[in-house]
Amino acid sequence: MKIGYDGRVHKYFRGPKAEERFANEVLVLRYLESRQCPFVPRLLDSNSDELSIVTSNVGSIVERITDERAAEVFAELEDYGVRHDDPFPRNITYRSSDGRFCAIDFEFATILDEDWKESAEPAVQESGERVGLTWSGWTDRGKFRPNNEDAYLLLRLDERGIQYLGKNGQAFLGEAEFIFAVSDGMGGENSGELASRIALEKITLRLPRDFHSPGPEGVREYGQQHSEEVLAELFASIHEAMLYLGRYDVNCRDMGATLTLVWFRHSQLYFAHIGDSRLYQLRDGELQQISEDHTHVGWLRRSGKVNERQARSHPRRNALNQALGAGHQFLKPHIGCIRYQSGDKFLMCSDGVTEALWDSRIERELEGTEVGASAESLVSKSVLESGRDNATAVVIGLSDEFP
Repeated sequence: MKIGYDGRVHKYFRGPKAEERFANEVLVLRYLESRQCPFVPRLLDSNSDELSIVTSNVGSIVERITDERAAEVFAELEDYGVRHDDPFPRNITYRSSDGRFCAIDFEFATILDEDWKESAEPAVQESGERVGLTWSGWTDRGKFRPNNEDAYLLLRLDERGIQYLGKNGQAFLGEAEFIFAVSDGMGGENSGELASRIALEKITLRLPRDFHSPGPEGVREYGQQHSEEVLAELFASIHEAMLYLGRYDVNCRDMGATLTLVWFRHSQLYFAHIGDSRLYQLRDGELQQISEDHTHVGWLRRSGKVNERQARSHPRRNALNQALGAGHQFLKPHIGCIRYQSGDKFLMCSDGVTEALWDSRIERELEGTEVGASAESLVSKSVLESGRDNATAVVIGLSDEFP
């Protein structure tokens, strides 16, 4: 075990039953993260080939602690569903930032929730296998629009900061957090182009700051509730920025944007969405729209009052009842969390794609095209079929290993 220059803890498993101990610690740390346990390390990376893990640092080994206080720490751990099978002071640290005793080293530990172990997240296999992430992004202004008001963002985020990603790439989940977004701007003159740019720039300003920010009670919190609150605050800040510009600049009075965002964060996929850009999931050959179109026609379709054909020809299909800016006073983005698994594909796209291609066509394209070529293929076919609007797509694929 060693502490890197960045403060992270690197642990290597050697000796008898090293693979078993490695897999158990990975599983236990993932479980404790799902339970939002605030006094254990956070698993940042795992390598089944090297039998190594990287975790956050939760303080220094304590030199003195009474048996009674140590027992309290391990008893509290059981409240979170894990029994430490090596419950001795050597596996307790002291975190000076909040004066908290923490528990470490879970190669000998037992998850008490048998049901969870049986249905453990597919992305975290007991063998310690990692899930590979492949992505592609593409945009086109179409045949008739003079400029492109769509924009997309591909971003990697870790403790060193942000990295803008190329339009095609691969990485392992667990090495960092990954953020992907699509925005469709609207407004007079060039304000639509400005609106989508503001939306994406706000993401790069706020989310990296949250990566380092303290959570409740001074402890960094990575649970579902906190992450969804972060996304709600992000959308609110973008909305306020656009309304502010609209009040003081006549050229930006009607400026607004849609925004669809996914955030791969510690074995979960969080999403946030507003407008009529879309997020789809393809699993086992079946396409499902995850996001909700913020239009009256979108509500009609979700309610079963119209089918896809009727929705596509409805005269008010493009009338948004929610968007960032654009004079809207109330904002209620669609925010949620998805348990992903190897084999899944996700598509984020602007309405230039969905106006041109039927869902069945999108399903076939995603199913039959490699992820690295999917975004360009979908956008090119959208422009060929219609081209009346800007078209943008970001495709993300998950696999046990890279092709």
